[in-house]
Amino acid sequence: MKTFDKDLYRLPSGKNVEFEFYGHASLSIAYDGMVMYIDPVSTEADYTQLPKADIILVTHEHNDHFDKNAIENISSQNTILITNTDKIILNTDKIITDTNKIVLNTHETFKNKNKDITITAFAAHNTTAGRDKFHPTNRDNGYLITIEGFRIYVSGDTEMVEDDARIKNCDILFLAVNQPYTMTIEQAEHFAAVICPKVFYPYHTTDTDMDKLKETFAKYDFKTIIHQMQ
Repeated sequence: MKTFDKDLYRLPSGKNVEFEFYGHASLSIAYDGMVMYIDPVSTEADYTQLPKADIILVTHEHNDHFDKNAIENISSQNTILITNTDKIILNTDKIITDTNKIVLNTHETFKNKNKDITITAFAAHNTTAGRDKFHPTNRDNGYLITIEGFRIYVSGDTEMVEDDARIKNCDILFLAVNQPYTMTIEQAEHFAAVICPKVFYPYHTTDTDMDKLKETFAKYDFKTIIHQMQ
């Protein structure tokens, strides 16, 4: 089986948060015996070989973010599916119970009953004139995932749409940087400078000049880590 890059962060409790980077917009977060998948898509990993999901997050229904087969391969009766729209709920398998299929609207929060985890939805859409055909307003999600106070913001496909105190100074910041569909390098720089995370991960970087991106972010105090996430 193909191996993927992993990054590990230790929490004050002594527990770890581990990221595994599959490609494009697909990654997972493991914590204290549970695993959370974000936008699992079969072109990026063989999900038949990966552990079952405790939580699956889908940002929106584009096929590079939503893949019914991948979701089926990592689902069990206990899996919780969180997404932005009933369309995805209706198009997912019967393995996941209806009570475990959750639509989060902007600023709504899911709280895990068994772990110190909350997930809050944030708006994700294009703001530049002519780009709204890609990601219109009031449809897609980004997510702020908080694990024992460790805050991870995953933007989804968006330009900079809000400056929110709940995101500022987050521990981990994932921004989609892929012109013309998501952020330009300049937009991502502005967003990251405002949020000022501890660590910045550019992802969904298909059409991005990565040399320019590295040069742009080299001057900031926060750490920029680049994995193969084209």
